[in-house]
Amino acid sequence: MRKRQDVADGTLEAQRLEALLTNIRACTICRVAPRGKPLPHEPRPVLRAEASARIAICGQAPGTRVHASGMPFTDPSGVRLRRWLGVTDEEFYDASRIAIVPMGFCFPGLTAEGYDLPPRKECAPAWRASVFALLPKVELVLAVGRPAQLWHLGKDAGPTLGAAVADWRRLIARSGVPVVAPLPHPSWRNNTWLKKNPWFEAEAAPAIAGMVRSLLDS
Repeated sequence: MRKRQDVADGTLEAQRLEALLTNIRACTICRVAPRGKPLPHEPRPVLRAEASARIAICGQAPGTRVHASGMPFTDPSGVRLRRWLGVTDEEFYDASRIAIVPMGFCFPGLTAEGYDLPPRKECAPAWRASVFALLPKVELVLAVGRPAQLWHLGKDAGPTLGAAVADWRRLIARSGVPVVAPLPHPSWRNNTWLKKNPWFEAEAAPAIAGMVRSLLDS
């Protein structure tokens, strides 16, 4: 009887998550009720999740290539991130195992200099708590970039991205579930930081990849 109830609960959970994702993908809050200037183009929310996922990748927001493709991390940043995590494309895009829930679901536009704007301020308050409430099996959150670190680590995020990532050993050892592992954004714009901090790819990334592999294989 208990097993049947668990299956029923899991089915209901999956249905609720799918309904929520449908609502998110139809969201236009950044056009109809913006906090600041409206989004300068049509919204195209990009995220992936299933209720069975045990890992959540939480980056910043889609860039131009992801906005065009509708798939997260279909760009050089994604190639580098998958290398850091030691996963194949098939594993990375298996939403039943890895959820991808950025801080902003839509491409926010570009600055006058051609850089990506920060994630929209509307997304996270409107949706993130509801999404994670329906991802109860997540055991590892990969907080990629400063906005995700601030959201998932709070005051433990420290004063800067560099400080948070440098503190990775203590942060992944904190008690509680999910474990939150801080990563720099894999963008080419972080090449200088990565060259100045070779310990990340030599020590932190392999350790985090080991955590990812353990969850994928168990």
